[in-house]
Amino acid sequence: MTETSVVSVRGLRKRYGRFEAVAGVDLDVGRGEVVALLGPNGAGKTTTVEILEGHRSRDAGEVRVLGADPRHAGIAWRRRIGIVTQQAGDLGRLTVAEAVRHFARYFPDARRPGEVIELVGLQDSARTRIRRLSGGQRRRLDVAIGVVGRPELLFLDEPTTGFDPEARRAFWDLIRGLTAADGTAVLLTTHYLQEAEALAGRVVVLAGGRVVAAGEPATLGGRASAQATVAWLDDGRPRERRTDDPAAVVAELTARHGGAVPGLVVTRPSLEDVYLDLIGGNRS
Repeated sequence: MTETSVVSVRGLRKRYGRFEAVAGVDLDVGRGEVVALLGPNGAGKTTTVEILEGHRSRDAGEVRVLGADPRHAGIAWRRRIGIVTQQAGDLGRLTVAEAVRHFARYFPDARRPGEVIELVGLQDSARTRIRRLSGGQRRRLDVAIGVVGRPELLFLDEPTTGFDPEARRAFWDLIRGLTAADGTAVLLTTHYLQEAEALAGRVVVLAGGRVVAAGEPATLGGRASAQATVAWLDDGRPRERRTDDPAAVVAELTARHGGAVPGLVVTRPSLEDVYLDLIGGNRS
C-alpha cells in the first residue's frame, strides 16, 4: 500500500459453499479518487465492498483500507470511513436535524450538523421528520450522515436508485462538491453507466467474481481507439460505415456532397456498449 492509497486489495477471495463470489480481485483507490465498481447482479460487488467495510470476512487475499486490515480494525478506524448503504435504518420519528446531531456525537472531529445539513441542501427541511421526506431528500440525509464525521473514504452503494433524472444530477453535483472540498476518496457501486461516467475518474468492472477491465471511463476496454461509426443520409436513405479514420470518411462525404452531409453523425462505442461487451455471458 502506497502513501497515496486508501484501499489496496490483492487476490481477494470469498466463497459461499461451492459458489465463489469473489475469485481473486485486485483493487486500488487513491486519496481523493472516485472509483466506480461496476458489474451485473451477482458479480461480487457487494461482497467486495462489505469486506472492505469490515462487515464480512474473507477467505483469502490481502486487504488494507486506510492502512489497516478491516477484519481487525477498531473504532478509531471506523471513524475514518463513511458508509451510505442501499437501505438506511428506520429513523422516521426523528427530524433531519436530530438525526444528524445524533450521528455527529460518534465522531471526535465531526462537522457541525447545521453545516452538513446545508451542504446536502436540506436546510429548509431541518425540522421535518424523516418519514415525511421524499426519496431524494432521504438520500441526501443518508449522505449527510455518511460525511458528518469527515471521512477519508466514503462508500456509496447504489446511491441514486429510484431517483428521477433531475434528482440524480443534483446528487452528482453534491458528491463532486464533497470530493473537491475535502479530498474524500469514494468507492461507488452503481448500475447507472452514466453515473459512473459523470463521477468516477476510474472504473473497475467485475464479472463472475473477477476484474475483467479497469481504467478511465473514456478509455475502458479500448473505447478511445475503437472504430467509429459514420452515419449519413444518401438520397434520403440511411447509410453508415465503420472506420478507424472517421475524419477521412467525413472529408470524402463532404467532397461528394459538395458541402454539408445530410444527417451526418459520427459516434464511437459508448461506455454502455463497452460494458455490455465486457460482461458478456455474465449478464443477469
